[in-house]
Amino acid sequence: MLVHSDGGSYKPLNWMSPPATLRVTTPEETEVEEGVVEQWTVQSAKTDDRLIINIYEQLHDTSHDLGTDPGLIKDGVEADLQRLLAEQIETLGTGYSLIRREYFTAIGPVDILARDASGATVAVELKRRGDIDGVEQLTRYLELLNRDPLLAPVRGIFAAQQIKPQAKVLANDRGIDCVTLDYDAMRGVDDSESRLF
Repeated sequence: MLVHSDGGSYKPLNWMSPPATLRVTTPEETEVEEGVVEQWTVQSAKTDDRLIINIYEQLHDTSHDLGTDPGLIKDGVEADLQRLLAEQIETLGTGYSLIRREYFTAIGPVDILARDASGATVAVELKRRGDIDGVEQLTRYLELLNRDPLLAPVRGIFAAQQIKPQAKVLANDRGIDCVTLDYDAMRGVDDSESRLF
């Protein structure tokens, strides 16, 4: 419950943080004589705090049923990036083809295993924010994958929405390519016509 001034200020004059209950009651006779038409009592569920609001005039009252709360759904997580990149594998370059998502190894799954235009195997590690740990993880995958004669030689691509400079330096030193992914463009919500840059 937030109570704001008529002036439209950002900070409320008074408030009651959840969890709380709201009880609407008819005011006492003395309050009715003062012009109160309804009284709201907001009671905190955790403390004895109580906010009592006297309503003198009701200009408009609207209620919207928003349905069942789906809970917090995070958008743009690694799984979303992985699905989009698998569907749009040529984002990595012309002639790329998908071998498999979540290619299992003894030390964990490689996010994407693909082939480049020349038919060489490419292991892709995806992160939302790429740092040194992600490069180290991909390095371990590459060492293991290059022991498999059916896959070798395997090169790596470190792909993320943002890649830290230190991660780029380490990746380049290890012969790993870095690709910055534009999540909005990949899911088709980026309107390049409307952008200034």
